[in-house]
Amino acid sequence: MSTQNTTLRGLGFAFLGFAVFASHDALIKVLGGTYSVMQIIFFATLFSFVPMAVTILTDRTTGNFLPHHPWLVLLRSGLMVTAMSCAFYAFSVLPLAEVYSLLFSFPLIVTVLSIPILGEVVRIQRWAAVGVGLIGVLIVLRPGATDITSGHLAALAAAFCSAFASVLVRKIGNEERSAVLILYPMLLAIAVMSLAQPAVYQPPTLFHLAMMALVGVFSVVAQHLIILAYRAAPAGVVAPSQYSQIIWATIFGAVFFGERPDVWVAVGASIIIASGVFVVWREARSNASANTPVLRVRSPRADTGATRPGA
Repeated sequence: MSTQNTTLRGLGFAFLGFAVFASHDALIKVLGGTYSVMQIIFFATLFSFVPMAVTILTDRTTGNFLPHHPWLVLLRSGLMVTAMSCAFYAFSVLPLAEVYSLLFSFPLIVTVLSIPILGEVVRIQRWAAVGVGLIGVLIVLRPGATDITSGHLAALAAAFCSAFASVLVRKIGNEERSAVLILYPMLLAIAVMSLAQPAVYQPPTLFHLAMMALVGVFSVVAQHLIILAYRAAPAGVVAPSQYSQIIWATIFGAVFFGERPDVWVAVGASIIIASGVFVVWREARSNASANTPVLRVRSPRADTGATRPGA
């Protein structure tokens, strides 16, 4: 297969994967109107555990399930559970496009966190992109002009925790089995959310239970598609495709939830996306980045829980 065909195939996987992610998020918004986020996470993680267990069993790396860096693995797992909880809550209370606009600050946060954690050297161009992206976030939030709600803060917290977790896996990923990096966050999510069930549990209808199952399955399918995309096409080509989710968010928001795109959210999102694309472009250039922390994040969605580290 030619390089061009392989690249197109990779882009196809990526766009399909992010479309599945957008569908996953729309389901969360529907369920969030009836059920607690903790109940949704509990059942979604349970349903995603079976297909992820198959992935774990296919990991032929020798060794047991004990991590080489237990505290860092535990920290990453806690960050992923927190990111998932915050993102699910944000999707349940804010317009989809608004949540994505704030989640798209992820690569900018990765760039900043990679300095102390990975020793990345960030020069003036990428610092400028981070600064411009921050302006975009402020335009979306418009502090003083509109109320900054718990949903906005949750979306930003999800972006930060996802970025932190992704940088940590870049630091320890070469020394830890994929099975360890998959298993621990899922077990922690199930354990923490199970403790909350007596306080939040509402008996789900069969239809809603099926939707929770789909949330878990969509997470696994989307992660796998994006990993296939990175294997087939250059990271610098695949990474910007994550911003296609804003298109699906706008469509789903308008069709299913009656959400009208806010002009300031659109302006802020455009600035954030442009900043993120610039960071990706800079990292893709030779000698511009020693660690390429954004490009090497095979799946930027630590907020989904069932995150499979990239190969």
